[in-house]
Amino acid sequence: MTQIEQVQIAYQEFCDRVRSVILSTVSQEGVPNASYAPFVMDEQQNIYFFASGLALHTQNLKDNSQASILFIEDESKCEDIFARPRLSLNCQATFMERETETWQQIGDRFEERFGETIQILRSLPDFRIVKLTPRDGRFVLGFGRVYRISREGGDTLTLITG
Repeated sequence: MTQIEQVQIAYQEFCDRVRSVILSTVSQEGVPNASYAPFVMDEQQNIYFFASGLALHTQNLKDNSQASILFIEDESKCEDIFARPRLSLNCQATFMERETETWQQIGDRFEERFGETIQILRSLPDFRIVKLTPRDGRFVLGFGRVYRISREGGDTLTLITG
């Protein structure tokens, strides 16, 4: 197996190891905000999370649908704190319509992954499901092991060299 094939496998498995994503949004005034959200992913690697109407990131995404997300290895599991494996993606956010077939399917994925709490979130009228569609990003496996991700025509990883 080639090195790039090994990286591709690591990339595909990386998101399965974490249960929440760090979410970066920007307000209408240009003020950045960082938060987090538990997530599920579909077969096309779109990311979904429940968003409360009270959350700052929800208002930011209504005003500006661009978001950046970060998946990062747990500190307690990394070999070197300066070289934590991580995946960052630039995404387009869309709010899903409640009670549609797709909304129900994504809600069911959340229940399978996170349990009973999701039943409560599904019933609250101010909670929406947000779909994040990745455009591009970077996958970092350590020092000198940084890969550009292009999503055009399927995920392509390219080693970034100095």
